[in-house]
Amino acid sequence: MAGSDPAGDFPLAREAFERTVRLVSSARLRAAVLAPLADTADEEALLAEIEGATSSRLIAEERGLAGLAADELVHGVPHARFINASFAYAKPRQPSRFNPAERGAWYAALDVATCLAEVGFHLTRALADAGDFDAIVEYGEMIASMSGVFVDLRTDPGHPALAPDPAAGYPAGNALAARARAEGHNGIIYPSVRHDGGTCIAALWPNVVQSVVPGAMYRLIWSGGPAFVTETL
Repeated sequence: MAGSDPAGDFPLAREAFERTVRLVSSARLRAAVLAPLADTADEEALLAEIEGATSSRLIAEERGLAGLAADELVHGVPHARFINASFAYAKPRQPSRFNPAERGAWYAALDVATCLAEVGFHLTRALADAGDFDAIVEYGEMIASMSGVFVDLRTDPGHPALAPDPAAGYPAGNALAARARAEGHNGIIYPSVRHDGGTCIAALWPNVVQSVVPGAMYRLIWSGGPAFVTETL
């Protein structure tokens, strides 16, 4: 059901998505990197303490980070660490479309083809910056449900926040997201900028992401050029 917010600046929609898809790097799906170094339970506890001292997620869960309060994070639900990590591991000094540098968001889509196009686009840009288009990366699905009131840009594909150039789209998107958070809206639904016909959702609060379960695994392959292929594992 769609409507308008009091200021009339953006449309709102009350939606219930039973299945959304987020792709997570396979490196985050593996056991802690320090675990193989431990021979005893005491050593494992010590290494966990060392890891916790530098883990943005664990620091955020304990005492919060700039732009993210500890009581916003979720606990005692399946895969809470993946949800919390998406908000705690924002890129330093580099905002994304709907989150600032000091606070992340849970970006998802309604189908995996859209996720692959979005992730593949950004990885291709990173490879171009590195000057090397030979790479193999693997990602796993994190499937979740979401419901509530969202800012809905599906009928406004020309919104400034959806500009393909990050230099134009990201500042506008962050301004929109900041207002959405201030007004207590759950997130932003928007047409994918990298996949024609796709629909994306940016959840702005950890507790919006519900009933998370892992799904299929995918491999993205670059072989000397910017075009990539995908394989289902």
